[in-house]
Amino acid sequence: MKLPSKQVWRLIPLLEAAGNVQMAIDRWLLEQHHAGQHPPTLRFYTWSPPALSLGYHQRQYPEHWQNLTWQGQKLDLVRRPTGGRAVLHQGDLTYAVITSGLTGTRLEVYEKICEFLIQGWRSLGVELHYGTAGRGYIHNPNCFGTATGTDLVMPNGIKLIGSAQLRRNQTILQHGSIQLNSDSDLFEQVFGMGNGEQEKLSYSQLKPDFGVNLSVEEIITALIPAAGNCFGIQIEVQPLEKSEWQAILTSCVGLSPPVL
Repeated sequence: MKLPSKQVWRLIPLLEAAGNVQMAIDRWLLEQHHAGQHPPTLRFYTWSPPALSLGYHQRQYPEHWQNLTWQGQKLDLVRRPTGGRAVLHQGDLTYAVITSGLTGTRLEVYEKICEFLIQGWRSLGVELHYGTAGRGYIHNPNCFGTATGTDLVMPNGIKLIGSAQLRRNQTILQHGSIQLNSDSDLFEQVFGMGNGEQEKLSYSQLKPDFGVNLSVEEIITALIPAAGNCFGIQIEVQPLEKSEWQAILTSCVGLSPPVL
């Protein structure tokens, strides 16, 4: 008896680019998949230059964020198409999953997607569990200052992965930041200058410690087969083509930095 063929997902190789470009890629992949023009997709990326990304509905943030610099460069301020709070993208790795057909509540869908992260990190010797913070997180501008039921936390309570979603009917974009090795001075420049106690966070309180040095490549190598296993899919590597880049870069208009 012939076994049913597995669904094929596209894997876009690790990509380093500016934050507004990365957000345009994620949005474009969501819209293309929603229109039936593109398969489900998995990708990993980093932000260059470093950036602060704000959740789509995050309208208030410290004024000094508009004038942050690091190593002589202005820090980009970028609006994500998804919700959540601000994330510092420097020394982190971002994942994105674009898919459809997942059933269940919003939390159940988060958990279905996050399972590949849990399995992948387990293969690296790191056990993760979900956070427990309530709605109080909305008063903290820093995404990694709290861990909700959609975030993944290490055994010592430090949040490793914060994720956010955007839906187009049954089509889902879920992307999230995996905190690895941010610059402590930059982190405290961003999140340590507020007046509220929640904003005065030391990087040492939030820095993940894996016990061993893990490269971005090692992490991705662990997460890819975990995704194949969790989603029951076949993964095919396919970089973005020139025509796709043209469409994506054209769509960057409207993803400019937010204004107070």
